[in-house]
Amino acid sequence: MPFRAPVTEYRFMLDHVVGFSQVAATDLFAEATPDTVEAILTGAGKLCDEVMAPLQRPADLQGARLENGIVRTTPGFAEAYAQIAEGGWVALSAGTDHGGMGLPIAVTSCVNDMMGAACLALQLNPLLTQGQIEALEHHASPELQALYLPKLISGEWTGTMNLTEPSAGSDVGALRSKAEPNGDGTYAVTGQKIFISWGDHDFGGNVCHLVLARLPDAAPGTRGISLFLVPKLIPDENGNPGQPNALRVVSLEHKMGLHGSPTAVMQYDGATGWLVGEPHKGLAAMFTMMNNARLGVGIQGISAAEGAYQHALAYALDRKQGKPAAGTTGAIVDHPDVRRMLAGMKSELFAARAIALANAVAIDMARATGDAEWSARAALLTPITKAYGTDTGISVAQTGIQIHGGMGFIEETGAAQYLRDVRVTAIYEGTNGIQAADLVGRKMMDGGEAALRLLQEVQDGAEAARGLLPDLAGEVWSAAESLREGTESLVAQDMVDRLAGSVAYLRAFALVLGAHFHLRAALAEGGTGARATLAHVYIRRQLPQHGALLAEMRDGAASLYALSPEDLAA
Repeated sequence: MPFRAPVTEYRFMLDHVVGFSQVAATDLFAEATPDTVEAILTGAGKLCDEVMAPLQRPADLQGARLENGIVRTTPGFAEAYAQIAEGGWVALSAGTDHGGMGLPIAVTSCVNDMMGAACLALQLNPLLTQGQIEALEHHASPELQALYLPKLISGEWTGTMNLTEPSAGSDVGALRSKAEPNGDGTYAVTGQKIFISWGDHDFGGNVCHLVLARLPDAAPGTRGISLFLVPKLIPDENGNPGQPNALRVVSLEHKMGLHGSPTAVMQYDGATGWLVGEPHKGLAAMFTMMNNARLGVGIQGISAAEGAYQHALAYALDRKQGKPAAGTTGAIVDHPDVRRMLAGMKSELFAARAIALANAVAIDMARATGDAEWSARAALLTPITKAYGTDTGISVAQTGIQIHGGMGFIEETGAAQYLRDVRVTAIYEGTNGIQAADLVGRKMMDGGEAALRLLQEVQDGAEAARGLLPDLAGEVWSAAESLREGTESLVAQDMVDRLAGSVAYLRAFALVLGAHFHLRAALAEGGTGARATLAHVYIRRQLPQHGALLAEMRDGAASLYALSPEDLAA
């Protein structure tokens, strides 16, 4: 099925829904004019439609493999990546000092979204490099920046992040990898890392690994972790890839999906590395990359939802089944339940995308203004973006299979690939349960002030919409008020009770935000037309779930722990 990058949708959302004009009005991002953004989105859309989308099915059917220690990628990936790099698409938002364009994260997010929808397995490669660039920009020495950033930004070299170990998953503080000083400013890094996306490839250039490890005098737990840059090939005196480093790919994981993205077990045997940032402060430096990745992974979920929706819609428009009703073609798109599923998919996709782009706008505004309230908003929206974006990707992909009926269970249609590819996004870069814990924990350390400020904006927006859309506006206002009361109740709970209701609270928050952005979109079209109708679908069919979710949040942990492990096993 031909893919079409939704360029018009991004332009509409930037202009009318998420407040991108505020970003373009800052001095830092003054060059992000409407014409510039339009040209970038159009160019990226062409690349996605013509180069990346044709690799979606081959990436699943002919995934990466390890042959005699060499990672072989899907045929066509190397050539497509070369076009991504040559077009400057790897690092649009990187700083101009080392060759980046310095564009807003909101623009990069749109490009990442359409690239992921075209071919998620390939898009994961530049996403990781973007995160490494940001970490090095913030924490690396000027010498490391000068050597590595120009090559990462150009796409000549690629980046990874190495956190997880066999004995240390989400508990990063339990890692055992070590780094011994070599006496010349470098370190010998030893240890094994697992689940390393794009740990190696056959694109040429160099693969640069950011690796968490412990120095000899390190304290236990997360306080004793340092961050090291460990390249596959050690740069020579001219900065070109030189001798192979003491690292290797042990194996590639056999995965449910994302077959085109090599996920490696990496072994480091005294590999030469350079310290990034301060000793024992590596986790803080890595969090720069992880926060970037959490926004990016939320967008990956949205990408998969876009691809699955387009795939299902094309099938529903073409598939004839049943006796056609008067005035219809007989295609299943006219069946009420299929129409319900498609409308639900489209409305959820819009809501998740709007939340992600609003998150990106908050990041851009925080950077451009230094305003603490923008920083707090960006931090608040990040776990919501990651969890709701990926949950939406899974939900929409699963519904896409249902629309295909029995053919959705047949691999040849390609419908199942979207679900298999996207399923891991709810797990990596911090499971969605960890995102919810972050929301009700770290992000509520201000007593809920950032959340309540955002809810006030939702209610103000609903008040402004009462003239054109009184019924929908009233429902959004009431939902925001319920969430305000729920937030006040949440911050009064102890942490165990908060955590027990955290997933429900996060989803309730996402539903209210989604309704808010749907209302904005409807107003932008004058309160009539397709966007108003889609807002009706979301506000009347999705938003009411928030009440049940808030009831679950208030229930606390007692009933969960009243069931003993023996009860659960009975």
